[in-house]
Order: sequence, then structure tokens, then C-alpha cells
Amino acid sequence: MSDHIYKKIELVGTSPNSIEEATTNAISLASKSIRDMRWFEVIETRGHIVDGKVAHWQVTLKVGFTLESDS
Repeated sequence: MSDHIYKKIELVGTSPNSIEEATTNAISLASKSIRDMRWFEVIETRGHIVDGKVAHWQVTLKVGFTLESDS
């Protein structure tokens, strides 16, 4: 098994529907420009309230991806 080095970035996904959709939105868009994403952790969840109801979700994620090697 080879050694891997990972880099972590922070993303914030949003959705009017759910925490899961906010997470998926962030990972889906990031995957268009970041290769080799391997894992994520949810570090913060926030919501926006309008007229006493949840109107929007925000989820902050840390995402780890493998750094490429020249060898």
C-alpha cells in the first residue's frame, strides 16, 4: 500500500431543501475542478429562518483530497 498525502479544503454548500442536498451541492460543484476527493466531514450546519420556518440550509464541510505525486 502506498503512502498518501491529503490536502483539506473548506466548502459551504447551500440548499433550500435539506442538509443532505446542501452537502451534495458543494461536493458536486467542487468535483468539477478538484480531482481525487476522498472524504468529507460536516463541521457546521446553519439555517436561515423566514416567517418562523426554515427557508435555507448552509453546511460547512472539510473535504480531503489526494495530492498528486510526480513519481
